[in-house]
Amino acid sequence: MTKTERLYALAEELRAYSPRPRSARQLAARFEVTPRTIVRDIAALQQAGLPIVAVPGPTGGYALERGQTLAPVTLTATEAAALLVALPQLAGGPFAGAARSAVHKVLAVLTEGDRATAAALVDRIRLIPQDTPVAPPQVLQALVQRRVVRLNYIDRDGVATARTVEPVALLAGRSWYLYGWCRLRNGVHGFRLDRVREANVLDEATPERDIDLSLIPRGDGTLIDVSSITDIPLSRLG
Repeated sequence: MTKTERLYALAEELRAYSPRPRSARQLAARFEVTPRTIVRDIAALQQAGLPIVAVPGPTGGYALERGQTLAPVTLTATEAAALLVALPQLAGGPFAGAARSAVHKVLAVLTEGDRATAAALVDRIRLIPQDTPVAPPQVLQALVQRRVVRLNYIDRDGVATARTVEPVALLAGRSWYLYGWCRLRNGVHGFRLDRVREANVLDEATPERDIDLSLIPRGDGTLIDVSSITDIPLSRLG
């Protein structure tokens, strides 16, 4: 049994016993490995986002949190291959870290046969590499936590400015953009993430503003309705 197969089986073992705990010794005997290996595997599953908790006491061990377990996800080999091809394309964007974690989860839910079929299909797909700058992860953090973010930003003319921004949305096209209320300009504005040199999430919560999410700003300050078009001229943002 490979490590990936063991991780999947370990997750299913905990799901089957939930909410009852299983000790490291019991799990080690079940999978014919050492308790230390089980501890490392549990840590890997927790890092991947599985809600595993340690239950103290002589009858304790590891268990999935009550109310947070889901039925196993069933993916075909083709569906899995589509995800395995698509997720790495987020490298360099604000979802790069989440995409890496998602790849491991996709692999974990596949059967051994589907995993081999998906791997063979992915191996026959070639993608054109792109030199994509890494987007600051703090931008996504600010959007998720609804916090104001401070940007050190280089505009299209190469001028460096400090911007305090209230994040509203992320836009994706040829580049990634943060769409938000810019306090320097006192209005909505799009910021190309590859022009952000530094981002710091502030403690201040994002205030409520009446901003129509179907509208995004152009670089010239005008607005366009994106609900009726399919090709957004993102090159004019920021």
